[in-house]
Amino acid sequence: MQPELKLQQLRCMLAILDQGGFHAAARHLHRSQPAISMAVRDLEERLGQPLFEKGNGKAALTPFGQWCLPRFHELVAHHDRVSRDALAMTCHQAGRVDIATVPSVASRLMPAILASFVVDYPGIEISLQDGHSELVAQMVLTGEVELGITSLWQPQEALSSTPLLHDEIGVVCRDDHPLAGLDRLHWRELAGYSLIRNGTSRLLVGSPAAELLEHSSLFISNMISLTAMLEAGIGITTLPRLAFQEEHERLCFVPLAEPLLVRRIGLLCRTGVSLSPAAAAMRRHVMAHLGGSVA
Repeated sequence: MQPELKLQQLRCMLAILDQGGFHAAARHLHRSQPAISMAVRDLEERLGQPLFEKGNGKAALTPFGQWCLPRFHELVAHHDRVSRDALAMTCHQAGRVDIATVPSVASRLMPAILASFVVDYPGIEISLQDGHSELVAQMVLTGEVELGITSLWQPQEALSSTPLLHDEIGVVCRDDHPLAGLDRLHWRELAGYSLIRNGTSRLLVGSPAAELLEHSSLFISNMISLTAMLEAGIGITTLPRLAFQEEHERLCFVPLAEPLLVRRIGLLCRTGVSLSPAAAAMRRHVMAHLGGSVA
């Protein structure tokens, strides 16, 4: 049967050697000399061999004690490293958080959020990935990331979603398009114009504007390609405001007033699975910045 080594007894043995004797070790550890002697005696009984030579008045190791010394040093040092690392993670001084978001959130909102997070938690490593809404949800579901920020098309029992913000839907067109000068739009005003569908167009499904999709013959999922088509004047599209790339000067965003549609963005995590300390810190940070806001 293997002996169960007690860490405090190992510390007593190492202190005797480091301090040069039993009395000095007792003063160093703030314990009585008999308590130190008892700890060593119990350790020797557990191991079945003496660690110190008897009767010479000095803290001299036996050959077995000399064999144990570097191994006990390693064992105590490993314990202390693990304890420090665990405490650092608990205090958010270390760790790693993996998070995935839809591209619009990654490019428009995450820079400011991460900039303040790394100031508050400089020891935490961050991995940020972006992808379409279904991919983000799948990455959370499989455990590839702990947190996801996305719109949840079909709620799943395995995922918990906390609302973050509402992102209004509007029409994106070139700045010389007839619709560009309007403040707000009714969906009927889009009739007759070439509508380019994209990955967010399903937000129109179930609304009065759904029939616009039936007359659209062009679908583009990639935002770079979609932007190029819009700038070329090939058609118009509908997008959430966050997905509209304001740096493109030739394009403009006109809110859709009727029907009033919004993309609901939420923070995902796995139901019934605890977050790591780093991910829990990130969740609180995101909630503090985005919770309940409107884009």
